[in-house]
Amino acid sequence: MPRQCTTDADPRSRQRLHALGVILWPGFIAAALACAVLFAFVDPLRLGDIAVPGFGISRGLGYTLGFFLTWGITSLSSAATWYLLRPAHAEPGDDDEVPLG
Repeated sequence: MPRQCTTDADPRSRQRLHALGVILWPGFIAAALACAVLFAFVDPLRLGDIAVPGFGISRGLGYTLGFFLTWGITSLSSAATWYLLRPAHAEPGDDDEVPLG
């Protein structure tokens, strides 16, 4: 029996899915642009000969590995941005809200 889609999902899981989308989508777009520029000038066969000599890779595998590697790197950048832009949670007894003077 198929699962029913409910709108009353756990707020924490919705926040995690939102954060995942916020991290992965910009990384995907940046990786697509970076790969378009990279592979316009570099042949994946030549890059494979330089990176892993003696291991024959096809162009398709080179494009695939290049894209996923670039996507991982750009997603790390998005994750760092997401982490730095999170709101800080005030702890009890934190006196940062008290005016100085």
